[in-house]
Amino acid sequence: MATYSKPQVSILDGIVMGGGLGVSVHGRFRVATEKSVCAMPETALGLFPDTGASYFYSRLPGFFGEYACLTGARLDGAEMLACGLATHFVPSYSLPFLEQALAKVNTSDPDVISAIITRFSKMIDRCFSRRTIEEMISSLENKALNKKDEGEFSEDSFEGCTAILIDKDRNPKWEPSRLELIRDDDVDRYFSKIDDQDWQDLMLPPTSNLHPYAIARL
Repeated sequence: MATYSKPQVSILDGIVMGGGLGVSVHGRFRVATEKSVCAMPETALGLFPDTGASYFYSRLPGFFGEYACLTGARLDGAEMLACGLATHFVPSYSLPFLEQALAKVNTSDPDVISAIITRFSKMIDRCFSRRTIEEMISSLENKALNKKDEGEFSEDSFEGCTAILIDKDRNPKWEPSRLELIRDDDVDRYFSKIDDQDWQDLMLPPTSNLHPYAIARL
């Protein structure tokens, strides 16, 4: 895999352990996120780290590889980037856009692919390179507002989860509070097309020939 001519981009957005780490770290590009958790936990089972872990762990800076290999220590995305297990760090919410950008690439040039991934990884640098905490927060808020422009937030969703799962009083405070206060425009917004060049109409299946009782049981 390490000598494969076609560039491999591994997106490590979650738990990456054992064989999962082995099939990704040997690739050229390894993208970690704030959700990444990696380890080789075989030592806890009385085994040795396999899938080539002895190779890539032994090449980490200093004796960090020996430590991670013998203890099965869990590393987060930032630690993976710092020690070299990951080549890039991209916020998890940006992954769909990164995947779309990579899907449009028609070259195997590693420099082109690296430039695309780097463009998304620089988002953190733009927000946290400000001189003051206030400027950092303002930059993050602007980014959040831009994300809100791409999709609408529903307070009712948060309210419902709070009433059922957290407070457990089963008494949500809906907004609007009564059915007659809901405007047609509010309803229509949920059924309107989004401004997306890749929009595709939903292809519904033909009417089923099953007996109504059978349909109800499905």
